[in-house]
Amino acid sequence: MVEKNSEEYEGSARWVLACELQRLREASGKSLAQLAEETNYDRTYLHRLETGERLSKLPVMEALDRAYGTGGLLVRLWGLARLDAFKDKYREFMRLEAKATILHAYVATIPGLLQSEDFARVALSSAPTPISADELEENVAARMGRQELLHRDPPLTVRMILDESALRRPAPDAKIWYDQLTRIVEATDNPHLTIQVLPFSAGLHGLMEGSLSLLWMADGGAVAYLEGNKSGDLIEEPAEVAQYRLAYDRLRDAALTPHDSAVFMRQLVEDSRP
Repeated sequence: MVEKNSEEYEGSARWVLACELQRLREASGKSLAQLAEETNYDRTYLHRLETGERLSKLPVMEALDRAYGTGGLLVRLWGLARLDAFKDKYREFMRLEAKATILHAYVATIPGLLQSEDFARVALSSAPTPISADELEENVAARMGRQELLHRDPPLTVRMILDESALRRPAPDAKIWYDQLTRIVEATDNPHLTIQVLPFSAGLHGLMEGSLSLLWMADGGAVAYLEGNKSGDLIEEPAEVAQYRLAYDRLRDAALTPHDSAVFMRQLVEDSRP
């Protein structure tokens, strides 16, 4: 049975993953030291995965699937377990997001889907409420894991409107900021991802108090998720979703074209070169 410092996760997908990791290793007859040598991951880190103290990253789960010959089972369990790192309403949004065919979003900060790992670590550690080093790394892992949406099959069609303010507020470390801007520009090569910049010259608009995400499902249904600094609201009423879709369309009309946005962002990359 998995030993835990608390019962916080018992019965959750994360708890099931931890139990399965321990069961598989014991069934294989491998010690943690042997598994560490085989996968090139630290034995202490692997132990913390088995106790549920840490939430892993996708490459680790892929390596363990190979080690145990489990055919992607651990990757699938990890996909469920990482949802435990998010708040209830956002967790439900992510569940829907995983099934969606189209995502449209407006953000006034660098979106998690486009963040580099180093930038994500800086952004998450700057929250008003201090978190431990372990909590920080867990949140980073969860955020990086969500980016698998951009590489899934079938692909998710994504359109992002980035407020210019998101691209003008740098990380304290110049190298991290340069790498982050470069990552966004490189993301425009993805044929299923369109990025537009909403310039300051667009003026005041109806979504200034938060970020908006719109999801369309395969059956044509749609939901909206409105997120502020300290709250999130999942909207499923069709009439309300339609209102937010109209607000989004207005922003899209006011934003730079995808081509002009790419030119704008490439110049920012050059200007930020360390």
